[in-house]
Amino acid sequence: MSITGIMIAAGIVAAVGIFVGLFLGLAGIAFKVETDPREDEIASALPGNNCGGCGYPGCAGLAAAIVKGEAPVNACPVGGAAVGTKIAGIMGVEAGETVRKTAYVSCSGDCAHASTDYQYTGAQDCRMLSFVPNGGPKACNSGCLGFGTCAKACVFDAIHVVNGVAVVDKEKCKACGKCVAVCPKGLISIIPYDAKYAVACLSKDKGPVTIKACKSGCVGCSLCVKNCPTGAVEVNDFHAKIDQDKCVGCGACAEKCPRKVIVKIN
Repeated sequence: MSITGIMIAAGIVAAVGIFVGLFLGLAGIAFKVETDPREDEIASALPGNNCGGCGYPGCAGLAAAIVKGEAPVNACPVGGAAVGTKIAGIMGVEAGETVRKTAYVSCSGDCAHASTDYQYTGAQDCRMLSFVPNGGPKACNSGCLGFGTCAKACVFDAIHVVNGVAVVDKEKCKACGKCVAVCPKGLISIIPYDAKYAVACLSKDKGPVTIKACKSGCVGCSLCVKNCPTGAVEVNDFHAKIDQDKCVGCGACAEKCPRKVIVKIN
């Protein structure tokens, strides 16, 4: 190819590049979506964990929702009351009460209490256990598998496996819900930080089955229900559950539980 041909080709490429650049620039101006400047302020005030615990896609998503009035100013579980107050100032509203929460693992079937059906030596990921017999080696099909998938998902180092069962450090927990999302057994829930008692079992098997599988499993005897003065405990499908909004923390249910599966939360 001659020098002239190369120069012509280069000129054409340059012209096309300039045209495309101008077109994109003008299109950007023409189709620019105006955003409320408070979104950037709120996004800067948020902790930036992008955990999704608020129910929105990251901190930017929450910021946009707050500005639109679709989410409360104290919706960030990680930032808590301090961040809620700061965002309330940006929005010019009252922050309202922020209820601190924490994750809780509803299982007491540790190595000393739960029976096992076989020795498992496969992938150390709780989510993979759905592909093995009975959903895992523990005799209780509802019990914590203890391979720490929830611990790996926690960015706050608030959950660890102790003696075969995941345990939450409520002082470190930010209630973001990442551990809840990855637990294949659905054992982890978000409860009030100041909750006094909880049922450390999620099994819905009949009494004889539970007794054989775990020394501390709930058998649905209903003694907790009969002895609760506020009606905070109910039993459905052989499983006791505490309504934390009604519970006053008297401990009567825990005292009467013959299996000692209702425990005080430290």
